Amino acid sequence: MPYDSTSFEQYMSQQHDRFVAEFAQFIAVPSVAAQNRSITTMADLVANRLRQLGAAVTVYQTPGSPVVYAELGPRNAARTLMIYNHYDVQPEDPAELWTSEPFTLTIKDGRMVGRGTSADKGELLSRIQAVEAWLKTQGELPVRIKWVVEGEEEVGSVHLGEWVLAHADMLRADGILWEGGGYDEEGRMTFGLGGKGLAEFELHCQGPNHDLHSSVAPLVVNPAWRLVWALSTLKDQDDNITLDGYVEHVRPLTDEEWARIDAVPMPFEAMRHRWGITGWLQGLDDHAARRRYLGAPTITICGIHSGYGGLGSKTVLPAEASCKLDFRLVDGLTSDLAERLLREHLDKRGFADITITALGHEEFAASAPGSLAERAAVAASERVWGKTPVILPWYAGSGPVHQLSTVLDIPVVFAGATWHPDIRAHSPNENIFVKDYFESMRFTAAFLELFATLDA
Repeated sequence: MPYDSTSFEQYMSQQHDRFVAEFAQFIAVPSVAAQNRSITTMADLVANRLRQLGAAVTVYQTPGSPVVYAELGPRNAARTLMIYNHYDVQPEDPAELWTSEPFTLTIKDGRMVGRGTSADKGELLSRIQAVEAWLKTQGELPVRIKWVVEGEEEVGSVHLGEWVLAHADMLRADGILWEGGGYDEEGRMTFGLGGKGLAEFELHCQGPNHDLHSSVAPLVVNPAWRLVWALSTLKDQDDNITLDGYVEHVRPLTDEEWARIDAVPMPFEAMRHRWGITGWLQGLDDHAARRRYLGAPTITICGIHSGYGGLGSKTVLPAEASCKLDFRLVDGLTSDLAERLLREHLDKRGFADITITALGHEEFAASAPGSLAERAAVAASERVWGKTPVILPWYAGSGPVHQLSTVLDIPVVFAGATWHPDIRAHSPNENIFVKDYFESMRFTAAFLELFATLDA
């Protein structure tokens, strides 16, 4: 029977307040993976909500956060769709910059504000609610769904790869609908086929066994200075990466890949305005900026801590210094390679005393264009919004795409409705629009039908 959008819309309208109230329950759980807060509570909440759909749900324990796995839909369906989401969130810090309580869903001026609204509880729950609306108004699902909901995405999906390898046969599917997708400042829908890799590290330098009076600086090694000197060897003043051997491993992109990148429209002026800047790094023009954004690896200092940073002054020589780095990895680079090169680079320059702790990692992954999943996402966007989406060859951000898509050889598409230009993911006042929360349901329903019916 053809998809009946009228009954689907009526059901969404009838359940509007309940759906929003459920979302508030999800946001209220502070499932911060980095601090192991309320992880089990959130996993159980997700599992129970999926069971309400009639799904067969298993909560798989790992050495870290549980993986919630659900299957539903006809076993004899011609096609199987994997859906990926995560239930963990970033820390709310700095809490004082929030305009409302981070773990209370607050609706103001059409925005739903709270930690996890955009990454990724809004999309997770709106998809679950879309499946509920389908079952209530359309009957049986047109595809078999295998839903993977993990709890360590924000810390590098540390244990997901082991779980995937242990359950590879169970996870076979014809395509993956990933988290993400939305629209840019000019209203263009923007989807993607993968993401850069990611390697996260903490560097630590130890000095004396306690903070000392700064008058002893002529006598005692200052770990803050040693850390600064070490960091300064990773990039030059023109922002070129100088980590030994790093850029040499990058796979050169083909003319076709550069053409796909060059074809991506980006609202450069609106982006600069939103971020409060007047130009790009090193005076790059927009064409070069787009190529660097999507095609170049990075090394980023995410934070530095040492000594005293409070109000006023405190004249101390700090006992220790630390920083957090992340490396965005393009094709040819791996997290293991990045860690090895970093260690060798520091040792060669006399910084063997600086320790490196790997915090998490993802590998570069991207699907070839033209997959069923991509075509279903494009067709769903055209049906729901009348817009052909921009397809990024891969996002500049990262996720565990390699573990599920590359390892299992399943094409992936990042597609959805909730990412708007000012979602403030990972920042205070994270938010999505109420209208986009329900647009996500419309898109999910259209995607399910089209994934089931388009020619292979």
